[in-house]
Amino acid sequence: PGWEWGWYWETGRLADWTDRQTDRQPLTPLSPRPRHNDLPWQLLKRFNNRLGLPESNLTQLDGTHTNIPKLNAGHVGGQFWSVYVPCETQNKDAVKRTLEQIDVVHRMCQLYPETFACVVDSAGIEEAFRNKKVASLIGVEGGHSIDSSLGVLRTFYQLGVRYMTLTHSCNTPWADNWLVDTAEESPVHHGLSSFGKTVVEEMNRLGMIVDLAHVSVDTMRMALNISKAPVVFSHSSAYGLCPHRRNVPDGVLRMVADKEGLVMVNFYNDYVTCSDKANLTDVADHLDYVKRVAGSQFVGFGGDYDGVTRLPTGLEDVSTYPALVAELLRRGWTEQEVRAALADNLLRVFRKVEEVSGGTAPLEEPIALEELSGECRTSYGYSDTSGAGPAPLLPAALVLALPLLSTLLS
Repeated sequence: PGWEWGWYWETGRLADWTDRQTDRQPLTPLSPRPRHNDLPWQLLKRFNNRLGLPESNLTQLDGTHTNIPKLNAGHVGGQFWSVYVPCETQNKDAVKRTLEQIDVVHRMCQLYPETFACVVDSAGIEEAFRNKKVASLIGVEGGHSIDSSLGVLRTFYQLGVRYMTLTHSCNTPWADNWLVDTAEESPVHHGLSSFGKTVVEEMNRLGMIVDLAHVSVDTMRMALNISKAPVVFSHSSAYGLCPHRRNVPDGVLRMVADKEGLVMVNFYNDYVTCSDKANLTDVADHLDYVKRVAGSQFVGFGGDYDGVTRLPTGLEDVSTYPALVAELLRRGWTEQEVRAALADNLLRVFRKVEEVSGGTAPLEEPIALEELSGECRTSYGYSDTSGAGPAPLLPAALVLALPLLSTLLS
């Protein structure tokens, strides 16, 4: 879950990365490259978000794909940190858990101000870049985190969230996830429900990026058709090379290009080769494929570090990104195309999302009460059919007993 951006601060020759001697002129620093990073999830699982423990110190954190020395070695200058919580939190404590993950990102910036700068817009990214800090933004991975509430969505935005993946690996009450395209689940909404369309519209109004990683093909197509701003796939690869349902089919790749969006290639072996083994060149094949089908303006780096268990040989952690850049240059990518995949494509999307935002009042129509589930819900604000006021939810056991009670009383 999540994505990150990185900058190469090198002002030397790209030839240094390709192990070739050429007479290229020295380059200005390369701009941010989008990648998917789940370090906050590791901090929760391993330390319950206790950043003050000696073993959780990010300057020497061991056993993760990401720490400060590895970020420096990979020339990473910015990240979209994921505030992912699992699907099992849905209808339980998803909002609480997500707030805790938002908090841990803010505390990372506070504890390591010499390394991280929390920012909320494209201008902030560029300022952090100039100050040689790791621009740190926040992304929610999984629409279950908002508990079907536009108010929660807006609150997350106020706390710095700048993208949301519409689903993770579970349906929400308003959107279908990728598993409905497999034998494991059946479609519920056939894409987005009426409320799901409202969520996308409100994200556009806020200036929050719509992320379609993890959603079903119907959800992909519907969101692409209704979104007023470009959308992204923060960590998905090409279905044409690896027919896994987490990947993006060719028809959708072309829709992304028409929408001027972005597909960022995932490094997880299972999505790269559809097996448990892969290498750096396999990832480069996916970047080539998306570039060929959609165009060089619509491809980026997805990563998935600290969110997966298997990574390609040669891309074992965040320090290895220069090797992938070198491979693309060896394959004949121009420096302009590499810059676009590393940075310019994502910044273009982000600026357009910011441009589309605003101009209307917040959307207020709530999801229908009958579309929600969960035993702990109350019904404040929902009226009964007579308009007499809030209709309290009856416990399930009482609902089942009512017919029997009616018989005994008659």
